[in-house]
Amino acid sequence: MTRRADLPTTRAEFLAANGVLLVVRDAPPPPPPVKGQPAFIASNPIEGDEVLLALWDDGSVSALNGHVDLGTGIQTALAQIVAEELDLGMPCVRMMLGDTARAPNQGATIASASIQIHSQPLRLAAAQARAWLLARGAERLGAPVQALQVRHGVVRVAEAPERHVNYADLVAGQRTVLRFDPQATPKDPADYRLVGTRQARVDIPAKLAGDLVFVHDMRVPGMLHGRVVRPPYAGADHGDFIGNTLEAVDESSIAHIPGIRAVVVVRDFVGIVAEREEHAEQAMRELRVTWKPWPGMPDLSDVAQALRDNPSTQRLLVDEGDVDGGLADVAQPMPRTYVWPYQMHASIGPSCALADWQPADGSGMQLRCWAGSQNPHVLRADLAKLMGVEDVQVDVVRMEAAGCYGRNGADDVAADAALLARAVGAPVRVQLSREQEHAWEPKGAAQLMEIDGGLMADGRVAAYDFETSYPSNGAPTLALLLTRTVDPVAQAYEMGDRTARPPYSYDNLRVKVNDMAPIVRASWLRGVSALPSSFAHESYIDELATAAGVDPVQFRLRHLDDPRAVELVQATAQKAGWRMRTGPQENADGGLGEGGDILFGQGFAYARYIHSKWPGFGAAWAAWVADVEVNRKTGEVHVRRVVVGHDAGLMINPAGVEHQVHGNVIQTTSRALKEQVQFAPQQPGEARGGAQLPGVLPSGVVASREWGSYPIINFRDVPVIEVMHMPRPGEPSLGAGESSSVPGTAAIANAIFDATGVRFRAPPFTPETVLAELNRGLLPPLSGEGGG
Repeated sequence: MTRRADLPTTRAEFLAANGVLLVVRDAPPPPPPVKGQPAFIASNPIEGDEVLLALWDDGSVSALNGHVDLGTGIQTALAQIVAEELDLGMPCVRMMLGDTARAPNQGATIASASIQIHSQPLRLAAAQARAWLLARGAERLGAPVQALQVRHGVVRVAEAPERHVNYADLVAGQRTVLRFDPQATPKDPADYRLVGTRQARVDIPAKLAGDLVFVHDMRVPGMLHGRVVRPPYAGADHGDFIGNTLEAVDESSIAHIPGIRAVVVVRDFVGIVAEREEHAEQAMRELRVTWKPWPGMPDLSDVAQALRDNPSTQRLLVDEGDVDGGLADVAQPMPRTYVWPYQMHASIGPSCALADWQPADGSGMQLRCWAGSQNPHVLRADLAKLMGVEDVQVDVVRMEAAGCYGRNGADDVAADAALLARAVGAPVRVQLSREQEHAWEPKGAAQLMEIDGGLMADGRVAAYDFETSYPSNGAPTLALLLTRTVDPVAQAYEMGDRTARPPYSYDNLRVKVNDMAPIVRASWLRGVSALPSSFAHESYIDELATAAGVDPVQFRLRHLDDPRAVELVQATAQKAGWRMRTGPQENADGGLGEGGDILFGQGFAYARYIHSKWPGFGAAWAAWVADVEVNRKTGEVHVRRVVVGHDAGLMINPAGVEHQVHGNVIQTTSRALKEQVQFAPQQPGEARGGAQLPGVLPSGVVASREWGSYPIINFRDVPVIEVMHMPRPGEPSLGAGESSSVPGTAAIANAIFDATGVRFRAPPFTPETVLAELNRGLLPPLSGEGGG
């Protein structure tokens, strides 16, 4: 089949097309504001109906979804859903994701919700279209619907297959518009032929062929090149100094560079536009910019103390049993503190965008921006605010970009490009540098988790008193702050409660979260606050098991009430060859017992990612068994093998889910062993925020600006990964984009304890950190070494 090439690029073109069956809906009204949560960006009613599905007179289908594919494979999975409901082959379906001019507004692509929640309107739209096609086919063939069957877009009379008509003929020569019916009846999963099967990613061929897919490759006629010069306060997003710190820009300092079109200055936003990219790059380096003294940033040399000192408002989430009574009666007190560092998205490619500011048809101006955002409609609203226009005058064309699994600099660079394009009245492509991406991308927030609890004399858990502190992660788009289009006011969102409740049954349980404004500019990063919270939960239950003298897996099973969780934990342990133990093992082959350099350990952890407004809802279940090697001479930790048990309900594309698990394991291993944002220390005699010595960073700003200061995992360090699916075709599909990351760091920490007998409660577990703890004398000396 040859799919039509002249596909609509706007919603209006869809609605005016002929030879098509459309399924449309009213733009859903925005949900009411929710305390502690970012506001949903509503659709503009003047844009008209949202298009969910278009079946064309060549038999092909355009399916539209407001989310974007960040490497999660949702483009493939959504196409499977549509093809399944319409009884079409995969090549017949073309997914259109994220573009604001044509895709429905379904909010940001976050919280592993694309398949679990936001695929449902598309599934129902396809089912509704199929029902209409069957009814029309019944009329054409003179047979009742019950007598028909559909295969590959052809409607046949089951008892007389020579009587048939294809979808293309049923829609030819007309334009049929169906109002979306949320009560449409989708297929019974028992009848699935395509959903649940392994499918190759539909986006890969174009990438292999070098087609125009990535925003970095986008070019348009007359395009100019832009660069930005950032202020000195890298990492700040609130304070009166923001937008008020620029003192002077000396344009004569770049007068010798050819082809400079403009130096654009708006408050603390400074940008350069040049005809050639290398000249824009040179101008960025050589432009002489003077900044006023500014107040400086908080001292983050001790992240835990910085979080304790940050003003907060406490929410009591859970209070069951008698926690205070349990703590008073505890026979073995076990107060513990766990600390999570600031981390980066660390995208391999720095962010890039292209913007074009041109007169629109009729009157006014129109901004078109090609961007790698995972929040196209939110970005559109930000760009409209920045440019002082209506949202319908902005079109965000979503293209692929460097992976982030959270919010990197993609929105920021889009706003940079918009400002520069408006200044010169021509399309401008802006490419951030590695230093700018690392310094200014919104970070994954740090977190402090404190647990008070312990064991009764009989080994039962006396109480579990969990308190977590999480600085907010709203991160307004940078240009809005630098230009003072929005006031740089610190705002606390209620984002620290993801998986705050432990998954285990404790008689006396209390959970508190301290909501606080940001310290450093931050946004969501894979797992958000659930990953750090689960690190604490799963480390602590391991500590409880050791104190009770019970195998860690068996101890977990004693406190699990969820049958699916029990089945997953048991199956994962069995798959991994879990070795039962009641404490750190003796490592007979090459470990403590032999006095060898390499210590071997095995660790377990289990979690379910619970997200969204408290009490939230669950994505997939996941359990890890990590096998590690610890070099007692160097402190190096190598994660040798990871076995992941994963229950995502009905898997649309098992291959896609497996790819997500692999990505989660690799990224989580990197975060556990290597990743931590460094902040510039205060220099002796430094006046905070005053003039700085050349080459010396102001205190408190982000200092990790290249790969040397922010290393990530390399190919040599990638563990062997074994994935064990728990097929549940009769259950709803669950989000798989983040869940298998959530237990990972605890499993690695528990494995290091198994190898060494030393607990590590603050990642990353770098060689320096591990060696320092091992050198405290907690391990017996190597063979031939003297005691001490």
